[in-house]
Amino acid sequence: MSPALAPGAETYDVVVAGGGPAGCAAAIALAGAGRTVLLADAGTGPPKVGETLVPAGRVLLGDLGVADRVLGSGHLPCYGSLSAWGSADLHAVDFINDPHGHGWHLDRRLFDRRLRDASRAAGAEVAEGTAVRGTARRPDGGWSLALRGGTGPADAPGAGGERTVCCRWVIDATGRAAAIAVRCGARRWVRDRLAALYAHLETDALDTDRRSLVESDEDGWWYTAPQPSGGRLVAYFTDTDLSAAPYTARHFHRRLSATRHVSRWTHRHGPPPATPAAPRRAAAHTAHLDRVYGDGWTAAGDAAIAFDPLSSQGVLTALYTGMSAGLAVDAHLSRVQRGADSGLAAYAHKVEAARTAFLRGHRLVHAQEARWIHRTFWARRLADLPKSLY
Repeated sequence: MSPALAPGAETYDVVVAGGGPAGCAAAIALAGAGRTVLLADAGTGPPKVGETLVPAGRVLLGDLGVADRVLGSGHLPCYGSLSAWGSADLHAVDFINDPHGHGWHLDRRLFDRRLRDASRAAGAEVAEGTAVRGTARRPDGGWSLALRGGTGPADAPGAGGERTVCCRWVIDATGRAAAIAVRCGARRWVRDRLAALYAHLETDALDTDRRSLVESDEDGWWYTAPQPSGGRLVAYFTDTDLSAAPYTARHFHRRLSATRHVSRWTHRHGPPPATPAAPRRAAAHTAHLDRVYGDGWTAAGDAAIAFDPLSSQGVLTALYTGMSAGLAVDAHLSRVQRGADSGLAAYAHKVEAARTAFLRGHRLVHAQEARWIHRTFWARRLADLPKSLY
């Protein structure tokens, strides 16, 4: 749907589509620079669970001026990680020597809500339950956007219905769908077929370890971490075409019980439940856009680059690209009459550098696991590696 031009429509410098970490970081950076910003948070899709913010996340949140606001009570400290990768032995990494302190097991709903509150405090307008459903270019080079949904007083513009707003620029922070960028002609490249099958385990008062644990197996890898709301998350990561067997509750928990370390971590104080909950499924593939900005738009967060969760870089990268996109758009709008887009080009280089660094690390990490090189999951990930690496 293309919205009709509305002469009396509300006008903003920038509309940010998506109220997650990337969208909020962009909105905070832009509002802090004096821009008028509307942050449209659709609030749809499955809730994010089991995510960890690495210690360096405090630096980015500090740069945005919101570290204390969003990292207060409600999250669990993460003091390090354990992994059985490349061998059956368990290897520990402790954050005690990290200059930024410990990491966090995030309550993502709380984390995102506090970021949206920080966006409001910075001066952005936040429209929750509101999605960008239509886009059209205006004769003056700006945008006319159709918004659907909205919360607030019944007489507020768009409350529970539709409204049209105008803006000079749009930031796409809609997640892996990259809804606006794709609509504008960008192409999404998907690198793999990774998906997560996950389940929540009940609270155990004796489970006080605050580290995360990763354990590889012949068809993928397992992850478990404590949750701020209580209990523990356990997830299995494998390719979508290999996940038929563990997709049912019976096979998922049977396969979990066969692990050497995760099973002891998740069932250390008793047997698994007689009627285990069926696992849910979530996308976990690596993907990127062929271009992260175009005429009047910029992509950030998972819309620009989405990483395999093994890296634990998802939230950090979302904050980094969101803040960088916001600053780049502000710089571009300041020079738009001269046609300069050096800030946007520099932003694209930052995104590409982050992707290159991720892929290099991703290859090296998977090269360390050589026990199942003839299994489909691992063969796919080792296909582009020199044999000297594994």
